[in-house]
Amino acid sequence: MLVFKKVADLQHWLNAERRAGKTVGFAPTMGALHEGHLSLVHAAKQECDLAVVSIFVNPTQFNDPKDLEKYPRMPEVDAALLMQAGCDALLMPPVEEVYPPGLELTVRLDFRQLDQVMEGVFRPGHFIGMATVVKRLLDIVAPQRLYMGQKDFQQLSIVRDMLDQLRSPIQLVMCPTTREADGLAMSSRNLRLTPAMRAAAPVIYRSLLEAQADFVQENATTVQARALEKLAAAGLRPEYFDIVDGISLLPVAQGADADFVVACVAAWAGEVRLIDNLVLKGAPG
Repeated sequence: MLVFKKVADLQHWLNAERRAGKTVGFAPTMGALHEGHLSLVHAAKQECDLAVVSIFVNPTQFNDPKDLEKYPRMPEVDAALLMQAGCDALLMPPVEEVYPPGLELTVRLDFRQLDQVMEGVFRPGHFIGMATVVKRLLDIVAPQRLYMGQKDFQQLSIVRDMLDQLRSPIQLVMCPTTREADGLAMSSRNLRLTPAMRAAAPVIYRSLLEAQADFVQENATTVQARALEKLAAAGLRPEYFDIVDGISLLPVAQGADADFVVACVAAWAGEVRLIDNLVLKGAPG
């Protein structure tokens, strides 16, 4: 595996590989890698000639400076994991390589309600920062396919919309959420959970599974209320449990109201904020 710190060096190598006819799959990450991230690499290796990963803790998508400061960083461990997973190239750039001084790179697209609901309510500015860094990294790597995990469903929805608005030829591939044995969605933030909160956190997935079963016959309001109560009873502090159209992210009242329905949840487990989601009906088109 090749490791690049400078954008120009990665691009020089990629250009030579592309001239040889090779296709590129790309997975952007912020490091502290787990099996969920590695599943993106495996998918890229199955469908493309080359798997490229970036590790960049993007300062523009943290609305809380303390959260940025606490975000786990373990570059040597991450690099070893990627090498074992068969990654071909790793980009680990400093901030000035991603955001060169004097260049205005902020994405200014109208995402309509996509960046206003759910996470958008609790993390103002997050999605503009996320979209900006994803576009910048895509411009750098220029892959055929972009691999992202389902766990960050709203993020993935916004990236899909951005690619559509930009008429990008890049194909977005949604990879299933990777879970621990007890159902907790794998996340870099799980490293910060106390033992007590780690024991309680799987209630998030259990609440989603119950919602999936109950939504067949019950309306969204009833299902949401039960889920929020279940999360609070387990000692978590839920921010939302929303049942939405999987494309527009607008609320869905009944199962018949949309072909693709997703339940999305965010809850605090002690001092750690966790998110998860589950498809209740249908699949992305």
